[in-house]
Amino acid sequence: MDSRYFAGMDIISALFIENIELRQVEGPSTRIDLTGVQFSMVSPQPVPHTIEPHLCIIVHCPVGAKGDGALEVVYYRDEEQIARNVQPLQVEPGKFNYRLVRADLTFEEYGSIEARCRIDLGPVTVVPFTLLPPVG
Repeated sequence: MDSRYFAGMDIISALFIENIELRQVEGPSTRIDLTGVQFSMVSPQPVPHTIEPHLCIIVHCPVGAKGDGALEVVYYRDEEQIARNVQPLQVEPGKFNYRLVRADLTFEEYGSIEARCRIDLGPVTVVPFTLLPPVG
């Protein structure tokens, strides 16, 4: 891998979540409360069905690194691209930031997708998500 990417921003975490809350504590310091972290869900209705899960990506920019870039998330079913989101990303060097990414994901059958996340042309972080059949 090209060594210039090791000096750029890093994806610290990428998770499908239900909710995110930020709160200040002494320091000043910030706490990020993530709730409903999930890697699967039961479909609320039979397929075909479209869902819009929230993907929370937490990014760190080291001191001295370039603080802007492009966050790209590409969703795949097997090796077929089914959705893509690209957005500008700015993080003050030495700090953290986050982005929420939503995509309309249509499932024609129950199964899994992968969200492949990266900043610029850096390393890829893969987050799986599975849609399960309705209960009952």
